[in-house]
Amino acid sequence: PLRYISKFRPFVKHEAEKNKSRWKTMGPAKVAVPSPKDFLQKHSKEPKLPPRKKEQNSKKPPALSVPRRTDRPVMGIQSKKNFINTNAVAAIRGVPKKPQPFCVDTRQGDKYLLETSGLAPKYIKKKDYGVTPKYVARRNEERKRAKEEYEASILEDLKKKAMKKLSDEERTNVLQALKKNWQETQREYLGLSVVIDTMHKKMHKQRLELKLKELEQDIQALEMHEDVYIANE
Repeated sequence: PLRYISKFRPFVKHEAEKNKSRWKTMGPAKVAVPSPKDFLQKHSKEPKLPPRKKEQNSKKPPALSVPRRTDRPVMGIQSKKNFINTNAVAAIRGVPKKPQPFCVDTRQGDKYLLETSGLAPKYIKKKDYGVTPKYVARRNEERKRAKEEYEASILEDLKKKAMKKLSDEERTNVLQALKKNWQETQREYLGLSVVIDTMHKKMHKQRLELKLKELEQDIQALEMHEDVYIANE
C-alpha cells in the first residue's frame, strides 16, 4: 500500500519557509573577527593612574650630612689627656658590677637568668605586698554593715515579741546541764538488759532513744548559734 501523505504538507512547508531562515539557529556572522595583532597584553586591564603633576613651589631637598669631596679634616690637634691614668683611676674608684644570678638546670651547665625564670620571689618587693586589696576591705565593710542591720532588725523583733537574749554564762550553764543530762540518759540506756522481751522494756528503750535524740539536737543548736533568745515568762 502507498505511504500516507497528509494533505496539509504543502501548507506546512510554505509556513516553514516563510517564517524560518536557514541560519535561524546559529545567527548571521555579524561580529567582526578580531585581528591577530590586537592580542591581550599583560596588565592591559589594570587601571592606570593619571600622570603626577609637578608642584610649582617645590622645596629644595635637605642637605646631606655626608661630607663633600672637597672637605679636608682638621690636622695637628693633639690632646694632653693621659688616658692610661684616667682609666686606672676610673677602674679603682668605680663600683664593681654585681654578677647576675643564673639558674643551672642540666648537668651540662645550661643556664638562664634567674630573674626572668619565675623562680625568684619578686612579688615580695612590690609596694602593695601584704596589703589587703580594696575589694576585700569593701566586701568586709559591706558584710559588717549587713550584720549590724540584721542584728538591729532582730532586736526590734525581739522587743516586739518580748524576747530576751541569753548571756554567755547562762548559755554555758544550759549547755553543761544538757550534756550532763545526756550522759545520765546514755548511762541508763547502756544499762538496759540485752534481751528485751516485754512491752514495758520496749517502750522504755524507745523513750530513752527519743530523749537522747532530742538532747543531741538541743546541744547541737546551742553550739552552732552564739546568740540564743528565749521568750519572757
